[in-house]
Amino acid sequence: MELVTTTLSLLFVLAAGVYWFVRNRYNYWTNRSFPTIPNQKLLFGHVKGINTERHASYVTSDIYRELKKRGEAYGGFNIFIIPAVLVVDPEIIKTILVKDFHIFHDRGLISSPEVDPLSGTLFAMQGKAWKILRQKLTPTFTSGKMKSMFGTILDVAERLGNYVDDHLDQEQLEMKDILARYTTDVIGTCAFGIECNTLKNPDSDFLKYGNKVFEQKVSTMIKIIFMLAVRKFNDKFVVKITDAEVESFFLKLVQETVEYREQNKVQRNDFMNLLLQIKNTGKLWEQDEEHVEKGEPGMTLNELAAQVFIFFLAGFETSSTTMNFCLYELAKNSELQERLRSEINRAIENNGGVVTYDVVMGIEYLNNVVDETLRKYPPLETITRAPEHDYTIPGTKHVIPKSTMIQIPIYALHHDPDYYPDPERFDPERFRPEATSARPPYVYMPFGEGPRICIGLRFGMMQTKVGLITLLRQFRFSPTEKTPERIRFMPNVFVLSPDSGNYLHVEKI
Repeated sequence: MELVTTTLSLLFVLAAGVYWFVRNRYNYWTNRSFPTIPNQKLLFGHVKGINTERHASYVTSDIYRELKKRGEAYGGFNIFIIPAVLVVDPEIIKTILVKDFHIFHDRGLISSPEVDPLSGTLFAMQGKAWKILRQKLTPTFTSGKMKSMFGTILDVAERLGNYVDDHLDQEQLEMKDILARYTTDVIGTCAFGIECNTLKNPDSDFLKYGNKVFEQKVSTMIKIIFMLAVRKFNDKFVVKITDAEVESFFLKLVQETVEYREQNKVQRNDFMNLLLQIKNTGKLWEQDEEHVEKGEPGMTLNELAAQVFIFFLAGFETSSTTMNFCLYELAKNSELQERLRSEINRAIENNGGVVTYDVVMGIEYLNNVVDETLRKYPPLETITRAPEHDYTIPGTKHVIPKSTMIQIPIYALHHDPDYYPDPERFDPERFRPEATSARPPYVYMPFGEGPRICIGLRFGMMQTKVGLITLLRQFRFSPTEKTPERIRFMPNVFVLSPDSGNYLHVEKI
């Protein structure tokens, strides 16, 4: 009897402790007199259904609209039991991303290369380590370097056109899969110097493991939430997030590629070659005495692998989905498709019929169409920052505690009718110079903004535009019965990815 009483007492104390902790978390912002919104759900906070029933873009947009309706420029909310801040006002967004970047230089993500080698990416790294790595990598993404890779991308795009041409006998083509295979081949070639040939072999390991990374398993989410919850008490505590099979595949692939190139003195115009130069140069900038000691390796093999990994992931998924969303909208808006095709053909004819990097990147209406695609379907629905110390929001008494995750709601901003009237309508005219200048800054950020803007945006735009030009010059796209009226996003994939295939009718021009 005494054992039962003791056990029940311990269970009661444990339950009371859990209740107190959760209640304290849910009153976190109210207790600090910080703007917030009600209607939290037990254990879910303000994000019930996220990544299981609803994509994060829909959940974040609801919070954004509620805060804006209440007249708040920002507000605290809870991601399960993790306190976070969502910013509504573009001026405060500018302050966080640019003016006070020295305080908000970190994304608030988890990066521990010692435990999880592939987490040591430029995207996730923090503080001084991020700054040094960014300095090393910046020269690899200049327009000159992009031009050196342009011919390689053009070759893969030609194979894309041939693949579509070979399958025109089908009543409809599923473009989402085809475009993912195109960008996988581009990235495989430019990042690894390997001919993946996923257009011919859809069962490629590149595509298999690339897709696997973007699946948000419940177990992975639990690990991330747990680490964020305990990080305040022990920032050294880390649990491996990267899937073991994914890590093994990419680390082995990078190691074998590096060994082969160094032993055989292979030189190629690709990303891997540029990283190998950094790895072996020792000291990259004579003026960077403070950060790079003389004789220090430019990059370790694991650092190199992590950068190739994130380059592969960012390049293959975001570019393929952007192309996919663009073709979907053009298929539904035939007059826009015809105008774009005409502009593309005119630009190439004016260049003697030759497709060059400058021509591809300089077609104004193509830029408008891609920009509008990225407005309506930004690759990431949110970007994050975290202050390195307690931060008082200028002009207020509201304090954002150190390391609190701050969300900049890209998708919500891009769909705010105050900035983009009738936001669900696809309208490239929104990005004419006069229309762009009439909008407030920091309400269009498909690649982020400030010093941590996406370093690979030039490459992503280049392969996206080359693919679109190749397809639109040869083929006309139109909807089928399986083309949805409106795209819904897969809830368990953190980038914006359609929950069904993009089935289009394709005819030769």
